[in-house]
Amino acid sequence: MKMKWTGVFPAVTTKFTENDELDFETFDLNLEAQLEAGAEGIILGGSLGEASVLSDDEKFELLSHTLSVVNGRVPVLLNIAESTTKKAIEVARKAESLGANGLMLLPPMRYYASPEETLVFFGAIAESTDLPIMIYNNPVDYKIEVTLDMFAALTKYDNIQAIKESTRDVSNVTRLINRFGDRFKIFTGVDPLAMESIVMGADGWVAGLVDAFPRETVAIFRLIKQNRIAEALTIYRWFLPVLELDVHPKLVQYIKMAEAATGLGTENVRAPRLAVEGAEREKVLKIINDALAVRPVLPVGSWGK
Repeated sequence: MKMKWTGVFPAVTTKFTENDELDFETFDLNLEAQLEAGAEGIILGGSLGEASVLSDDEKFELLSHTLSVVNGRVPVLLNIAESTTKKAIEVARKAESLGANGLMLLPPMRYYASPEETLVFFGAIAESTDLPIMIYNNPVDYKIEVTLDMFAALTKYDNIQAIKESTRDVSNVTRLINRFGDRFKIFTGVDPLAMESIVMGADGWVAGLVDAFPRETVAIFRLIKQNRIAEALTIYRWFLPVLELDVHPKLVQYIKMAEAATGLGTENVRAPRLAVEGAEREKVLKIINDALAVRPVLPVGSWGK
């Protein structure tokens, strides 16, 4: 499948049963909701997918299952977040052998790699696979920034094709376009900065709250691309308090709470994460329920297959 780097790519949550096993029944319910709403790609095993607590077997089982359910309707990408180059290459090759359509790639985990080390890491993985790659640039959470000069060095790898822009600096979208034109496709990766980034020219949105609100997320993206800015802004202003749950350390718990509230998931997380309780829980539920109480009617044609 040729990668089409555009549209909303949900970073889906990993669903667990009460017995802490993979919950494919609930996962499939959510996955179909994403596809029905018009998602144009699926990303597995990201931060929101609780990658750090999944075994390799679980990651690959999740990938194989998703590829089977999606059945070619949209690309399926596996996130790679590994501590060593050797392990990252192993994951990339295994993902390719199982039929993944692409990869999302983080810098080395748990080591503050220098720019040179980061570039060698990315290059080694790119050379190990034919799969198209999105570089996830999130210096806020992962402490390593991929600078414009570093991206310039990565242009020699044809399969490094896209950037998940999560620096929290909206101007970086413009800087990337000014420097590279359309060499890299740019995806906004911070929900509460999504509309601003798409207006500035981002090609897509790796989204989190889409897991609970797929139609609204797709509608915002499509309306902006149709230059129906006022309509998109109305939805976005309604959505923003919920979107801000995406930039909290407990984003996994918060977004799973939203999934449960909209009937698209459960709140089950894997330890060391714990369920949100007390005043914090009430605060988050109020944000979600306040939004649900005035959920907007979406313009015709703004979402769907």
